[in-house]
Amino acid sequence: MKLVKAAVALCALVSPAFAAETVDIREWKVPYEESRPRDPYAESASSVWFVGQRTGYLANLNTQTGEIYKVDLKEGSGPHNLIVGSDGIVWYAGNRNALIGRFDPKTKEIEEIAMPDSAARDPHTLVFDDDEKNIWFTVQGGNFLGRLNIESRAVDLIASKTERSRPYGIKMAPDGSVWAVLFGTNKLAHIDPATLELTEIDLPREETRPRRLEVTADGRVWYGDYAKGMLGVYNPKTKKVDEWTMPQGEGARPYGMASDGKGRIWMVATGVEPNVFTGFDPETEEFFSETNVPSGGGAIRHMHYHTPTGAVWFGADSNYVGRAIVDPPVTD
Repeated sequence: MKLVKAAVALCALVSPAFAAETVDIREWKVPYEESRPRDPYAESASSVWFVGQRTGYLANLNTQTGEIYKVDLKEGSGPHNLIVGSDGIVWYAGNRNALIGRFDPKTKEIEEIAMPDSAARDPHTLVFDDDEKNIWFTVQGGNFLGRLNIESRAVDLIASKTERSRPYGIKMAPDGSVWAVLFGTNKLAHIDPATLELTEIDLPREETRPRRLEVTADGRVWYGDYAKGMLGVYNPKTKKVDEWTMPQGEGARPYGMASDGKGRIWMVATGVEPNVFTGFDPETEEFFSETNVPSGGGAIRHMHYHTPTGAVWFGADSNYVGRAIVDPPVTD
């Protein structure tokens, strides 16, 4: 099994305004060819789950041994994203068969929870609420946001107010409310979990296309503008939007996104080859880090921050699963 590890040199596209730091990136090659491994979720330093979107599997990487355990899903599942509960249960989005799946690693049993409306054909991205009682999710083509109650398996669907808005990335805010980006528009979406009321917020530039997002501890909503290579932030308290052009320019195509334990924002510029892992510090309002992805990346679509290890995990279309240490834990 091929392993790629690099302390990567400065990207050639570094802005002259700053000297970028780099981070340590390590990648594990996935042995299932052209399977599009993506959306890894670390349940510990040594156990990382991910999906094979193109060929239809769940898999677990043991980072200590490099071994990968594979769970084949039924034909046509098209798993898009997964999350792992504190009980070790793996939940995944069946993007091509209109369901959310539940896999128990102990019993090897799979349960499928169908969408209550056939129009909700493509569950997309999942996120737990703070107490893991519900899973909130987006339905991109079907144009819904949704909530799955884990105990009852009941699903509530909330239709977007804008046609073909393409609900995409989704995150929980510190106050327990839900934020999503509407990739087919220049809008953010906010859901009140008590009432399921959906509010859409227009971003100032009509051409903006937010694809992923993060909500930091101060409640601000950060998004990457895939169309114009910008990092933006919306402040719900002031209703103000600020934006910064990414170091790679208008063609950066920011896609995968994460926030670390210090509240810094990490994005991957996928419009350049190799993809560039890029850090932004909200306190200084400056980009401070750029690192080339050793395998090239192809497109890094989604990322997960594992707090205990200070690591951002990502899947790459180049058929690797990767880890970037962005906030090394302090040890005695």
